[in-house]
Amino acid sequence: MLSAGGCGAPHEERRSLETGLSTKKKPVQESWNTSFFLTNAAIRKGTLHAGHAAEYSNNGKNTIYLDQGVHVILYNDAGKPPTILDAREAVIHDNKDIEASGNVVVTSGKGTVIRTAYLKRTDEDKMIRSNRHVTIAGPDGTVQGYGFESDQALKRYRIFRGSGEAPVR
Repeated sequence: MLSAGGCGAPHEERRSLETGLSTKKKPVQESWNTSFFLTNAAIRKGTLHAGHAAEYSNNGKNTIYLDQGVHVILYNDAGKPPTILDAREAVIHDNKDIEASGNVVVTSGKGTVIRTAYLKRTDEDKMIRSNRHVTIAGPDGTVQGYGFESDQALKRYRIFRGSGEAPVR
């Protein structure tokens, strides 16, 4: 025998459970400890790993929210991984742009390391940008500033409102 009881004003309108949940946005799909490939015309351009992924659909556009640690390897045209991105969380937009936030660290194959709280990689021009404080450490010294942009391989970058340190030779 199942019995349930409760208290409430007899004339007060109550919501059903289904109505209460219908206003909440639910993911189309969700997964944990996930990995997937970033491709363009069936050519692998990167690999992404995340502790948790949730995909949402809105007006025919899909957005993937990643958290619990994000690790992205972006390959160059030769298929080698010159750029590695680590962050606490990230968002992949329908147009393949990636936004990362939370202890973002980007490392190039040549030893350049970028640290910032937020950055965005745009798929159209393959550029990495941030409008936050950034530290770039490389073989020739360390520069800091507020805002930067760089090619995906971190070969050429511009730092805005910068200062830096370099060894005197």
